[in-house]
Amino acid sequence: MAFDPHARRFLDMLAAAGPSAGGASSVSARRDAFRTLMRFGGSRPAVGGIEDIRLPGTDVSLPARIYRPADAPPGPLPGFVFLHGGGLVAGGLDTHDTLCRILASETGCRVIAVEYRLAPEHKFPSAHEDACASTRWVLDHAADLDIDPARLGIAGDSAGGTLATVVCQMLRQAQAPRLAFQLLLCPITDVLMETDSWRLFETSLLDKATLRGDLERYAPGLDPSDPRISPLRAPDLGGLPPAFIHTAECDPLCDEGKAYADKLTSAGVAVRHTCHAGMVHLFYALGGVIPYARVALTQIGEEIRLLAAT
Repeated sequence: MAFDPHARRFLDMLAAAGPSAGGASSVSARRDAFRTLMRFGGSRPAVGGIEDIRLPGTDVSLPARIYRPADAPPGPLPGFVFLHGGGLVAGGLDTHDTLCRILASETGCRVIAVEYRLAPEHKFPSAHEDACASTRWVLDHAADLDIDPARLGIAGDSAGGTLATVVCQMLRQAQAPRLAFQLLLCPITDVLMETDSWRLFETSLLDKATLRGDLERYAPGLDPSDPRISPLRAPDLGGLPPAFIHTAECDPLCDEGKAYADKLTSAGVAVRHTCHAGMVHLFYALGGVIPYARVALTQIGEEIRLLAAT
């Protein structure tokens, strides 16, 4: 297993810059480090339109941003709710703006990015409740958003991928309408961190100190095998939406992403799992330094377009 040379160079640059954000003594340092990292996304493509709105969460209204793809045909479009990564401690609409623009352009979907509440100000299960409540609202108001409800999915990256697939489980438990798909980009599916990929690929881009620090801020005292933060541990994954799971070969999360894909498949869920050779955690959002990111996002767009056309 060899690192992509651009990814390797970027990791070397991060290592030379100093310790990872995981050991940051303050939340503000963690958030600043993540904002800096997400500035390597490259150029922001034009889209057909952007609208900032607020969605009802569990206790408060939540900032959200709707992206309309350029050259969209008239009438309702496929769409998906997007939940950003950042360990449930960092990130928001602005950190993932470039990625959401690219996803809207490549998939031809309306993208509704949601800024859920972050820890430590808002601890477990605030982010989970916000993610589920906002998704339910989009489901109920799809027509008002010019989205075809039969082609509405959910997506997330890293910890946002955790939220996205847990929302699918929560909707199933609530007997709500099933989403059309779930798109998971390098998702966290098992916070026990016991896999070979954690042993082999822990780097300054994602290390155990970062994940443990984020967990302590969001869900102190929660059993790490709780399926709400480790969805791989859920006893029943049957009846969930078709899943597109994208992992990175040189990411500590690679093995758990594959294990989740395998467990979904065993439960009868349609799964397409792609492991991107030589790639690292968060590569899809680092197009300014890892050119392959755009290749992968084009591939993801083709997958979603094909599903939405059926």
